[in-house]
Amino acid sequence: MTLEELWALFPIVLTEHRDCWKEYFSEEAEALKAVLPSGAVISHIGSTAIKDIYAKPIVDILVEVGGDLRAISEIIQNAGYIKTSENATRVSFNKGYTENGFAEKVYHLHLRLFGDNDEIYFRDYLNAHPKVAAEYETLKLFLCKKFEHDRDGYTLAKTEFVQKYTAIAKSNYN
Repeated sequence: MTLEELWALFPIVLTEHRDCWKEYFSEEAEALKAVLPSGAVISHIGSTAIKDIYAKPIVDILVEVGGDLRAISEIIQNAGYIKTSENATRVSFNKGYTENGFAEKVYHLHLRLFGDNDEIYFRDYLNAHPKVAAEYETLKLFLCKKFEHDRDGYTLAKTEFVQKYTAIAKSNYN
């Protein structure tokens, strides 16, 4: 499929916050703990981990590890994930994308080395600051209409907001 065909099949859709996202994360984290090396840190990140805001119904999971990302990448792929991108320090995966569209449970997994976890600061800051979370939700609702079939554009358009509040969070929490 071309990128345009993929984006048409998997548009950006935001839904009201669902309590089941926490359960989906917990279930998937348990399954991952069973196959990942001991010491791996598994965190729920992304908008589904932020209280009461609209989000894409995709549970983002951050897995932090020490050691060989390639070997751990193989383990994650054997657990049913599809590798979508890779560089020397980060590997991304997804699960729940089908030829007919999204499955009931959809995941994005971000494999990183220990300490590469800015998303946790952003998540925690927004959960502690509901007004900022509401601003983020408003931005996302505006952008999802503009970038419905352009995930890269949608992500890029949120970057300044995310970086601003991640920096504030890191200065407050460190």
